[in-house]
Amino acid sequence: MFHISKIKKGIIHLRIGMKFIVLASIAVIIVVGAILIFYKPTYEVIYNGEFLGYVNNKTELQAKINEYITNNNGNNNLAFTQIQSMPKYEMCLLKREVQTNEEEIYNKIIETGVSYYRYYTIMLNGEAKYNVSTYEETEEIKNKLKEKDTNNLDKITSVEKYDTNLVEFSNVDTCVEGLYEEKPKPVVIQKATYAKSNGSIGSSKNVNNSGNKVNLGISLIKPVSGTISCRFGQQRGYYHTGLDIATSTGTPIKAAADGTVTYAAYHYSYGNLLIVTHANGIQTYYAHCSKLYVSTGATVSQGQVIAAVGSTGNSTGPHLHLEVRVNGTAQNPQNYLY
Repeated sequence: MFHISKIKKGIIHLRIGMKFIVLASIAVIIVVGAILIFYKPTYEVIYNGEFLGYVNNKTELQAKINEYITNNNGNNNLAFTQIQSMPKYEMCLLKREVQTNEEEIYNKIIETGVSYYRYYTIMLNGEAKYNVSTYEETEEIKNKLKEKDTNNLDKITSVEKYDTNLVEFSNVDTCVEGLYEEKPKPVVIQKATYAKSNGSIGSSKNVNNSGNKVNLGISLIKPVSGTISCRFGQQRGYYHTGLDIATSTGTPIKAAADGTVTYAAYHYSYGNLLIVTHANGIQTYYAHCSKLYVSTGATVSQGQVIAAVGSTGNSTGPHLHLEVRVNGTAQNPQNYLY
């Protein structure tokens, strides 16, 4: 009897508990229902610490932002768009009469976006020359230059770059034309010819040692300024057929008069030698040069830079050896210059 009574009491307590749970659940449903009548679950959006508004669906808004960041909008050079940070979402209850503002929030976020454009710069000797749109264009440019056997292929490179501004692009043909460098042609050395002369280049057999001045019929200018280090005439053990003007290496040498280059090459003791033939069988020699800026056959004007002072050949220091010859005979340059 005792056990039956105890079981009955337990059933009664269980029933009471169940009724309480049911009543509590009904109460919760009523309260929630009442809240939902006046409020709706939504998300407030925080961007860079600033409250922007409310959205019903944070997933849709975030997907739209992600698409904005990665989409190039049809511009193949648009690499990506960067925004300051990603928005934060916090769930909340919002009065039903308060409207969400997804579009306004989206626009405020993308206003902070910065677009970066990808392009390729063609470099020559490390200096930017042209910009092209794609990597394929850089390869096409290099292949075309290779086919043309350009002299500077090893100095041409390309660099991938990113910029917030879209630069101006050049087409492939323009780049190829601007970058192409023709390989130098072999220099054909031609010996100077002299009117009424049987002497060779620099021959000391044909020298006017009388001291008489020959009328040239043309005027000469000084090729360089400097100090006369050796004069025309008999020296110790040899006859000096010209005038030496000492000055620093690299000093520009100017043509003494209008004429045509009839020799431009290295010539034994003269070193790097230029011979310019003028009117009336007159020639001027420029010897021991460090550089020759003109080639055989070139026409030069009086005062034009044609070479640079050096110390090549039989020379003990930088200077210009200047000769003035008339029909192959060496004249004293100081009769006309210095």
